[in-house]
Amino acid sequence: MKRISVFMLAICSTLIFGQKVSDYKYIFIPEKFESFKKDSYGLETFLAKALTGKKYVVLPANRDQWPSEAKDNSCNILNANVLDDSGLFTNKVILQLSDCNKKTILEAKGRSNIKEFEKGYPDALKQALMNVTISNPVNILPAQTSDTASSTQNTASDTPAATTAVSTASNFSNGKLDLQKVQIDNTQFILAKSGSSVPFAIFKSTSKKDVFMVKLDNGTTTIGYFENGNIVIDVPQADGKYSKEVFAAK
Repeated sequence: MKRISVFMLAICSTLIFGQKVSDYKYIFIPEKFESFKKDSYGLETFLAKALTGKKYVVLPANRDQWPSEAKDNSCNILNANVLDDSGLFTNKVILQLSDCNKKTILEAKGRSNIKEFEKGYPDALKQALMNVTISNPVNILPAQTSDTASSTQNTASDTPAATTAVSTASNFSNGKLDLQKVQIDNTQFILAKSGSSVPFAIFKSTSKKDVFMVKLDNGTTTIGYFENGNIVIDVPQADGKYSKEVFAAK
């Protein structure tokens, strides 16, 4: 139980598999970008409008106004920063988006030949923003609390059949790998090696009962399902076919 508790806290405080910017829904923008010592020329507002147009939710400065998904787990949020990278004759900026562990998820450069700062800096940032894709969140993490582990262990009796078909078992093996099943929430669970902070696979519910979209630790996306109390993953092969990987309940 202690190992599972430590593992769950690690999952809730880190982003799984190094997510893309588009995997996020929430972005926080500071009131002023510190790299611009005197004037940031409205880049904060410009960035907020641009990201809103790309379907991101830009969080207000007042944390009390944040949605619970953002307030309860900082790892659901990207932090934005814009650096002044200007040269003698060009206005240049660097857009940085980082996760809750201060790991840079995206760094994009933009430049403008417009000499006036008021127009040149936004023009450069507009170019950098071309590297930011539209928000398409795939995984909202649960509240980051000390009792997350115990609460997820207790959700089995309350979750739909699609996520509880093998809830009575928490350990599985294919003969080579021994994995633990940890329920993240009502729609997803993970398989992971005991004591590891990196999941072997993430399972997310689909519209079909007991069938899941699966993301493996190598970044491959495939499908998985329950069969006779076991967990099955269709593993893609180099020839385009799939092999059936069965993880039997222990």
